[in-house]
Amino acid sequence: MVVGSNPTILEMWRSAKIIGSGLATIGLAGAGVGIGIVFHGLITGTARNPAIRNQLFSYAILGFALSEATGLFALMMSFLLLYS
Repeated sequence: MVVGSNPTILEMWRSAKIIGSGLATIGLAGAGVGIGIVFHGLITGTARNPAIRNQLFSYAILGFALSEATGLFALMMSFLLLYS
């Protein structure tokens, strides 16, 4: 089916791209929750044992990076769907 042959099909195609792009951003909520959990663990661990703060901080930064990577992947997919 040729997308450009019928104006109705073209509008449906554009609408599907916008809806798909919006649904792809749901992954950003998961990244936000993951980052919150990581830093909650950092604060709790530091409160329980302040002596290992530096080690906990390095683990927290690693967890932050991995959580943020999934969010950036979801954002990239959203932009790819929207602008392709």
